[in-house]
Amino acid sequence: MKVRIPSPLRSYTGQLAVVDAEGATIGALLFDLDRRYPGIRFRMVDEQGRVRKHMKVFLNDESVRDLDAPVSERDEITIMQALSGG
Repeated sequence: MKVRIPSPLRSYTGQLAVVDAEGATIGALLFDLDRRYPGIRFRMVDEQGRVRKHMKVFLNDESVRDLDAPVSERDEITIMQALSGG
């Protein structure tokens, strides 16, 4: 399925804004992304296996934090990262 990648994480994907990944759940999809683009998962998931606070994962139009949330080939996944600065 297609996964939209935010600008701050595109260094992992060769600057691609949309990439392919597979998985039956959000967690499996993120593991597949990491297999294809090493290191990207660590930027999204913490050491306790939770989506980092500054990251948002959208399944279609709904924000999800549960890595066990099921996904299908028809779903659209969008990853967003909060930016901060001063």
